[in-house]
Amino acid sequence: MATRLKLYSFWRSSCSHRVRIALNLKGLDYEYKPVNLLADKQSDPEFEKLNPIKYVPALVDGETVVADSFAILLYLEDKYPEHPLLPQDPTKKALNIQIASIVGSSIQPLQNYPVLNFIEEKLDSQEKVKWTQYHINRGFTALEKLLKGCTTTYATGDEIQLGDLFLEPQIYGGIKRFKIDMVSTDIAS
Repeated sequence: MATRLKLYSFWRSSCSHRVRIALNLKGLDYEYKPVNLLADKQSDPEFEKLNPIKYVPALVDGETVVADSFAILLYLEDKYPEHPLLPQDPTKKALNIQIASIVGSSIQPLQNYPVLNFIEEKLDSQEKVKWTQYHINRGFTALEKLLKGCTTTYATGDEIQLGDLFLEPQIYGGIKRFKIDMVSTDIAS
């Protein structure tokens, strides 16, 4: 009998959001295990055993534990091939990975609680907002240039793919949480 997947997640985490989208697209049944970041539950010793860096998400699949959304998505892609997240075409595959890397390395980490708390502590809350908006706008400007000319239903094709899983939660968080104007992502360089 297959064990049910467990996803340790926080509702507002864009990293967790992208994994939840993938699990649902692939039709995988999973148990949602909330980790309240606002209450510092990621520092609970039991969660730290799953993910020593104490970030969400973390996925448990039987004896396998995978932390970090990108690693989880690649694991799901390999183990559960239903609804592939990466196209077979090498150029489109590279574009999806590039989108994921820009969001996952150049935008999202710069808006995490530890970073924002550090900036607020060293500077002030207004600088924290400016910092976040600057980096989100910078990343979206690059993504807009990268995707210029794409005329498909989704970012890189007519099916939801890996790049979309990174874009959707980041766009939502940028607009709702950080008040980014998605009509104009131009930034002063």
